[in-house]
Amino acid sequence: MYGQQPILVLSQNTKRDSGRKVQLDNIRAGKTIADVIRTCLGPQAMLKMLMDPMGGIVMTNDGNAILREITVQHPAAKSMIEIARTQDEEVGDGTTSVIVLTGEMLAVAEPFLTQNIHPTVIIREFRQALEDAVKLLQEKISVPIDLNDRDKLKEVIRSCIGTKYIGRWADLAVDIALDAVNTVTIVDNGRVEVDIKNYAKVEKIPGGTIEESCVLNGVMFNKDVTHPKMRRLIENPRIVLLDCSLEYNKGESQTNVEVFGDQDFTKLLQLEEEFVKRQCEDIIALKPDLVVTEKGVSDLAQHYLVQAGITAVRRLRKTDNNRLARACGATIVNRTEELKESDVGTAAGRFEVKKIGDEYFTFVTQCSNPKACTILLRGASKDVLNEIERNLQDALHVAKNLVLNPRLVAGGGAVEMAVSCALAANAAHNTPYRAVAHALEIIPRTLAQNCGANTIRTLTALRARHAAGASTAGIDGETGEIVDMAAKGIWEPLAVKMQIYKTAVETAILILRIDDIVSGSKKKSDKEPTAPAAMAAGQE
Repeated sequence: MYGQQPILVLSQNTKRDSGRKVQLDNIRAGKTIADVIRTCLGPQAMLKMLMDPMGGIVMTNDGNAILREITVQHPAAKSMIEIARTQDEEVGDGTTSVIVLTGEMLAVAEPFLTQNIHPTVIIREFRQALEDAVKLLQEKISVPIDLNDRDKLKEVIRSCIGTKYIGRWADLAVDIALDAVNTVTIVDNGRVEVDIKNYAKVEKIPGGTIEESCVLNGVMFNKDVTHPKMRRLIENPRIVLLDCSLEYNKGESQTNVEVFGDQDFTKLLQLEEEFVKRQCEDIIALKPDLVVTEKGVSDLAQHYLVQAGITAVRRLRKTDNNRLARACGATIVNRTEELKESDVGTAAGRFEVKKIGDEYFTFVTQCSNPKACTILLRGASKDVLNEIERNLQDALHVAKNLVLNPRLVAGGGAVEMAVSCALAANAAHNTPYRAVAHALEIIPRTLAQNCGANTIRTLTALRARHAAGASTAGIDGETGEIVDMAAKGIWEPLAVKMQIYKTAVETAILILRIDDIVSGSKKKSDKEPTAPAAMAAGQE
């Protein structure tokens, strides 16, 4: 479509390029990156097989995952890859769309550059088009959604993951995403906080079937109890969480201790024993059933805890300990002397250690109102589980975006065509402003291409439907037919679309502003002149 594919290599011996040539070169690099993942858009998306230097293989159609594995040398192409990462971190979805749209924004700017129109003029009109598009989305095109309507929420998340590998188990994935986000959502004085990164952990255990995956009403982690006589099943446990070691603190490496007789050595051992005993007495005074610490537990401490009927788990990750604290209502304490009754967690209904495969896993479940959870994924192999986790992260982010900004726009390219028609109606003929309207059509065009439909006919018919006022008409990604997205129930969160448009236009503007590439490194040539020769050359 755009001619020969350029190779993304910035020549090392090209020290300095400038002006129009650099701008056109950057545009070609951006378009090439967009062409690489254009086939990954929509329900009929093709997969890419990625091989890393270690021989590992990843098969995915997730734009961000693909671009993370690609190595490019061209600086403009690197900035394109960076925006996919930004999009993924910000809203978790739309990584393929943002790259495709950015590539098209650069493509429509190319004719204006070849006509010697200054980049500043193009940038000004691009910015104006973006402002108008955002206003249209917020005021006219988007519709509000009731967060209590679970069926509607499920419909939106299902349309997001229908294009991915996990789409075959869409109902299960949607329920998992909604349950996990509802669990970790905290509303405090009208402020909504949804931290799925830290408090909705995904645990992948190969084996079993995907249908066995679930959201635990509590947490699990890959640990066993420290002593074989400790209980592995406790109902309604009292839980104490520590961030200190239950062992004697040895001196630093420079410490010297001189021992002259048996009694000196005995005294040292006695001091150690008394210290550990005092720590354990502080814990036992609160009568907990379970002690979890991020550091070590000495054999002596285990002995005292077993005598008191207390189970211990050691060397837990900080993040897991924070999740456990949220789930069971405990407070993490740094010193055993500071333990109080209010620090004990009592919200968990069950503590259990299970063996799954070859490893032991600790489950703290049946929590009343947990604000953290673990998503347990089962599947045939690690590759399958990794792909499912990537897809599930997108579903989680969509659910999070809906909670934070409960507005929707029609999917299937309908919103792009609606914005495109509105912008084109405001624009004069053949201006960069109108070019932005034309660039937005790349999303429905790519959807039509990927499912094998006649692109020109389909787009012409879609334009006619929107001109007649059918603002929710879009392309069915399965068949390539034009359908009413509102009737079909394909919606996307407004937050994702707004981020796509803002990121795409801002990145295109950034790349258009570059008129010079200066290499910071210099290769030493074999025939470098000596100092006197160089000075002589300078005098001439």
